[in-house]
Amino acid sequence: MHILIYSYNYYPEPIGIAPLMTELAEGLAERGHQVRVITGMPNYPQREIYDEYKGKWYVTEQKNGVTIQRSYLRIKSKPNLIDRLLLELSFIFTSLPQAFNGKKPDLILLTVPPLLVSLPATLLGWIYQCPVVLNVQDILPEAAVRVGLMTNKLMIRFCEIIEKFAYKHATKISVIADGFRDNLIGKGVSAKKITCIPNWVNVNFIRPLAKKNAWRTAHQLDNKFVVMYSGNIALTQGLETVIAAAAYLRHIPDISFVIIGESTALSRLQKYCLSCGADNVLLLPLQPREQLPQTLATADVSLVVQKSNVIAFNMPSKIPLALASGRPIIGSVPASGTAAKVIQESGGGIIVEPESPEALAAAVLEMYKNPILAAKLGNQGRKFAEAYFSFEQAIEQYEDLFFELLGKKRLKLAPVAKLSQQESVKI
Repeated sequence: MHILIYSYNYYPEPIGIAPLMTELAEGLAERGHQVRVITGMPNYPQREIYDEYKGKWYVTEQKNGVTIQRSYLRIKSKPNLIDRLLLELSFIFTSLPQAFNGKKPDLILLTVPPLLVSLPATLLGWIYQCPVVLNVQDILPEAAVRVGLMTNKLMIRFCEIIEKFAYKHATKISVIADGFRDNLIGKGVSAKKITCIPNWVNVNFIRPLAKKNAWRTAHQLDNKFVVMYSGNIALTQGLETVIAAAAYLRHIPDISFVIIGESTALSRLQKYCLSCGADNVLLLPLQPREQLPQTLATADVSLVVQKSNVIAFNMPSKIPLALASGRPIIGSVPASGTAAKVIQESGGGIIVEPESPEALAAAVLEMYKNPILAAKLGNQGRKFAEAYFSFEQAIEQYEDLFFELLGKKRLKLAPVAKLSQQESVKI
């Protein structure tokens, strides 16, 4: 099968959809498929083109059996709404030549966001007469409107038109949570068109490890009860709640809060720490991916944080990671939201009122005082991750979907081997 993946984010970007699409592409290639990825120059999360890609219009690479075709992006480090629109438009226009520069695909998979990528992917589907699978990672423009990123009524209306176009013309829509399915059905999308394939975690890479490890020692966290948030810091989260909760517990020297994220967001959070006297918070930049297992193992508790208006348009990818690490989750998330549903179904964590530092602090204190409960939740979460979030299960679901759309049957193969960490080679 010749598979064309249209994904704005890809390796070597360390967080978000990039690692997931990289694993999917490489896993499909390992199963014997010819995989080509159309993507932009790597820039996330700093929103700055990586040094080795600066000043280039096109780069083609081979990595682990996947052909990666990159194109120029017009990007600003502190984008306004117009800058974001121009970024998406630049990707559309510069990526099309790359999309045509390769073998005719049997199937196209594209990820959303960005929303406008549905336009060139649909065009390619028409030209090549092949199925187009829309992979919805966030529901736009709803997510941008709810968090206040998009307020212009004309722009909102324009994005809603593009959203309807994308849903209408996709052959199939894959969503990452049932809440997304309900959201799309409520917008008139046929249930038959939607399939739910959750985002995954490599449970062989992320697994329960000893809390005492080199990473914990290097950051002077030995003998501490570590409450950790690690990952993307976006408008949907509101990590000020975590810092305010830490301030409530600063009288307990054993408890340390660790927030790991992109540097620009950390500078803002550092000011908030100083303003509320939260001297028990350690702010760290994103860590190398190879250190992720030890980093997550350092946590006694993993945090998932969302604002109160984030319900059915966002599903944090950190949930499968936290569950796979065998650490209990405290979800400061809306009780009726997608994230809360997954955490509750997993049995791997507890839910508290979002944007409530008092509720979050009380939950942390409960975990601190009740290690038996924490261990029980962590064990249940790990079992759930193995059963529902494994990479092998996800790739088989994608492969079954692709073969179904092509009217073929999938040959049963041995499980995918451990993902390779080889370096890319530029052509």
